[in-house]
Amino acid sequence: MVTQRPGPPSQKAMPSLRVRDLGLGDYEEVFRAMREFTDARGADTVDELWFTQHPPVFTQGQAGRSEFILAPGDIPVVQSDRGGQVTYHGPGQIVGYLMLDLRRLGLSVRELVNGIERAIVALLAEHDIEAVGRSDARGVYVGNDKIAALGLRIRHGCSYHGLALNVDMDLEPFSRINPCGLTDIGVTMMSALAPGCTVATVQPKLTRHLAAHYGFEATSEPSTAQVPDVP
Repeated sequence: MVTQRPGPPSQKAMPSLRVRDLGLGDYEEVFRAMREFTDARGADTVDELWFTQHPPVFTQGQAGRSEFILAPGDIPVVQSDRGGQVTYHGPGQIVGYLMLDLRRLGLSVRELVNGIERAIVALLAEHDIEAVGRSDARGVYVGNDKIAALGLRIRHGCSYHGLALNVDMDLEPFSRINPCGLTDIGVTMMSALAPGCTVATVQPKLTRHLAAHYGFEATSEPSTAQVPDVP
């Protein structure tokens, strides 16, 4: 009689994360595509991470207060349905939109937010930038300066919107608002603290940290200037 040894235990397959680089995209167009994607997705729709940069724009959260917009000047102000107050987007800032099925992943909203912050902190540590998240004012900070903002919306158990990481950009427009409704902070960017940082070099590292934190196997789609079709 031959006794067969049991094989190695099977490993659970890692969930897939489709990563798309949309390039420079109009905020309202990408915002509309995110909502359509979220409303159309089904139980088996693959989670996605969209990277983009936006032309100069101020975005106001759904409960945003107008007094935090001080002097927008020629930069448009767009109403959004994400959480949080007012923030600024512009070229040289990585904007990452996380379209994740939280119920399927077994994630709470707090775990999602904490994970985004930790991934950014780990990324910054690679560049010898010491940063922390704050539970009283979500985002990532270097000392008293904010380097990354978070704003999310959960719909039908799925997330959209996400993060904005200042990499190498013009910070002047932040002086026209109270960023995220805060009056006692400054704003900084990676290139001011670790010269040579660019969106092109930082974005793949951010992908790696986000995928690793949530246990995803990330696959990148070819870069495109077009927003993707809904599932």
